Order: sequence, then C-alpha cells, then structure tokens
Amino acid sequence: MALVTFLSDFGDGDYYVPAVKAKMLSINPQLNIIDITHKVEAYDIAHAAFVLRSVYKEFPKGTIHLVALNSTSSMTDGYIGIKLEEHIFVGPNNGVLSMLADYDPGIVVKFADIHIKDSTFPAKDILAPIAAKVASGAAIHDFGGPLQAIRQMMPRQIKATKKQIVGHVLRMDGYGNLITNIPKSVFNQLNPGKFSVEFSREVMTKLHPSYDSVEPGDCFALFNSLDFLEIGINHGHGGDLLGLKYDSPVVINFHREEE
Repeated sequence: MALVTFLSDFGDGDYYVPAVKAKMLSINPQLNIIDITHKVEAYDIAHAAFVLRSVYKEFPKGTIHLVALNSTSSMTDGYIGIKLEEHIFVGPNNGVLSMLADYDPGIVVKFADIHIKDSTFPAKDILAPIAAKVASGAAIHDFGGPLQAIRQMMPRQIKATKKQIVGHVLRMDGYGNLITNIPKSVFNQLNPGKFSVEFSREVMTKLHPSYDSVEPGDCFALFNSLDFLEIGINHGHGGDLLGLKYDSPVVINFHREEE
C-alpha cells in the first residue's frame, strides 16, 4: 500500500492537521501518513514547493503527496492531481505543483465537479478523500479528466556566463543558513579553478567541505546535500548577521588567467 505524505501551512496548534488525517483514515484505516511539515510559512507557495521538491524523491515511487496550501485563495483554479517521476501529487491548482520540476509532469488531471464541493476546508473535504482513495488503489484519472496546462509560477533562474554566476537565496533554514539556487553542476562546469563568492559585504575565495570547517562565528560556503550553494555562519544566524533574506543576490565570479 502506498504511503501518503502531507505538507501544509496549517501549523501544529490547531485542529486542521488531525482533521485531514482523520478524513483519510476514515476511508482507509491502514494508510501510512507521513508528515513532511506543517510549518510552511502561511500562503508561501515558494517555500512549500522548495521543501517538497527537495524531499519527495527520497520516498518510494508510488507515494501519494497531499499538498494543502492557500487552497481557498482566488489564485486557485480548482484542484488537480499530477504524476511526476512515478510519484502522485494531489493539491490546489495555484502554482505550487508547477515548481516541483523544470519540466511538465507526465500526467495532469483536473478533478471533476462531482468531486468538488463548496467548502471552507478543501484539504479535508476535497483533497483528503481523493488522496486516500488513490493511495488505496484508485487512479487519479478516476476523479477527473486531462488538463492541458496547470497554473504556473516561475522560480528565480540563475544567470551564468564564463565570467560569473548570479543567483539568489531560495530559502533560509531554521539555523539561519541561506540556500541559494546555484547548482553544483553549473559551478563545476564553469569553474576555472579560481573564483570568489560574493554576498552581502562578504567575499570568499574557497568552498568548505562541512559547516564546521570554519571557526564559530566565521562564514562558510559549501554545496549542500541538495547540491545547491549554501552560505551561513557557523554557530550563528547567517540571515540576521549577514542581512540576507529570500531573493537576496549571491554572485560567484570566476577569475581566469587571461584576465
């Protein structure tokens, strides 16, 4: 039986999370429901997409992912299911599912009106029953028909030349470390051997193998487990101390001998 993961911006101090789980378990008490997080910042689609994109491939293929975020907003154009990398995602059509990959999903289904009801709590009343039934063996096609295109949100893209890579902060984690959108693969392709990483008022000329490769209070720059450039301060809150936040620029300059 497939796993169901659950991601939302509900927090953990209200009844919303257990109510959604209870709805799924009332349909199939044998479901294995795994919380990804419910501490996505309220209405923050980019945050939710970053977290889900970073972790969903770690789950077995065939896992069902329930995404509940900003689902009653005017930005939401119905509710959809998609298939991506042999995973099934069920959520609102508000752009969050468009940010899980750099290409279109193989299957997109818009859930039919028969499964949609007026509700102030669509995560429980609409999405939870569909997720539970799909996890129990139904197909997402059973709940609607093909949708040509889902609502898109375009994440920040890097700008890369032989001279530099210009990226931005994607996320500040709970330690205050700043995760950027600069991928290791692009850096390795362009790196001539000498480079500098510039952010805020800092300039660094080397990358570090781990967070504690520098003394407490010093800056580090490394490629993390997601293979994205991450910067911060060992035993310090990099976001606060460096004055960086979401979308702050980070630049890698390459220094070639002919220059």
